Amino acid sequence: MKAILLAGGKGTRLRPLTLHTPKPVVPIFDRAFLHYQIDLLKQVPEIDEVILSLNYQPRRIEEVFGDGTGTGVRLRYVVEPAPLGTGGAIRYAAQGATGTIVVFNGDVMTSVDVNAVVRLHRQRQAKATIVLTPVDNPTAYGLVETEADGRVRRFLEKPNPDEITCNTINAGIYVLEPDTFDRIPKDVSYSIERAYFPSLIERQEMFVAYVDRGYWIDIGTPEKYVQVHRDMFDGKFAGGVFATADPGKPVVSPDARIEDGVELHAPCFIDAGAHVKSGARIGPYTVLGRSVIVEESANLEDTIVWPNTRIGQSAIVHGPIIGRNCHIGRNAVMKSASVIGDKTLLTDYTTL
Repeated sequence: MKAILLAGGKGTRLRPLTLHTPKPVVPIFDRAFLHYQIDLLKQVPEIDEVILSLNYQPRRIEEVFGDGTGTGVRLRYVVEPAPLGTGGAIRYAAQGATGTIVVFNGDVMTSVDVNAVVRLHRQRQAKATIVLTPVDNPTAYGLVETEADGRVRRFLEKPNPDEITCNTINAGIYVLEPDTFDRIPKDVSYSIERAYFPSLIERQEMFVAYVDRGYWIDIGTPEKYVQVHRDMFDGKFAGGVFATADPGKPVVSPDARIEDGVELHAPCFIDAGAHVKSGARIGPYTVLGRSVIVEESANLEDTIVWPNTRIGQSAIVHGPIIGRNCHIGRNAVMKSASVIGDKTLLTDYTTL
């Protein structure tokens, strides 16, 4: 049994963070995002290989994951010759596969029980199973209607309020049978959502939905990227370091250096190699990545700092996401939910 992670997107909504870091490997605390999806797939003993379908900066992703030794699964990389859309990417990555395939969109953070989804797929002898998740504001999404027996009835693209009949959306997780892939044309862009799934409904093939009411978020915007960190701090999603750590206390790597006189206010996270100097204040919902340096008397709160960045003496940094290898000057003031790209230099006394 194979799994395919669709990790070829350019992450344009997360720019400038994704100009040098593909979205599948943006850090969530101390781990590349894709690790969290791989953790879920490892719960399915039958999956013997995870295929990463890549297109944008594939070498950077390979540098992070290698052959999968550190993940506990066997990884294989497939690079699209050109962007093929979700359906085309699945067919291209699945060449030679004969058994059931689990597919994840490369921007979904979820606690779904993948084993339960596979069981339903097999019980119903389905050609395809789609995971749905309920949302509070159905007008903002395309909706998926189901029959009373769980079969998928139709897809509604961002309906008007008077057209809403359900609140379930496509969660970007599928279980598919490769004997249906012959309808996907080769070497052209093809959408699984807009073409493949409707074909199953038109042909009256067994296409069922699994509704998951657990944690789910699309990390593809800065707002959602910040939200997933807050949710993990607040114990709404217990993955990665928070699978064992107490989210109500500061989480500090044993390889970080915290000088005397530093204030740590939970919840906060400090990764290995970070150095926080005397008099600094690390406030709630702050994430300091690997080898970040925080100078004396700096004040950080509600801020995510990527690795190898330096925060200058007496700087006040509340609210932004700061990329890799940045330098925030002394006495600089940043009080906004801004996004600062890699290698940015903010000179002393700058105010944003």
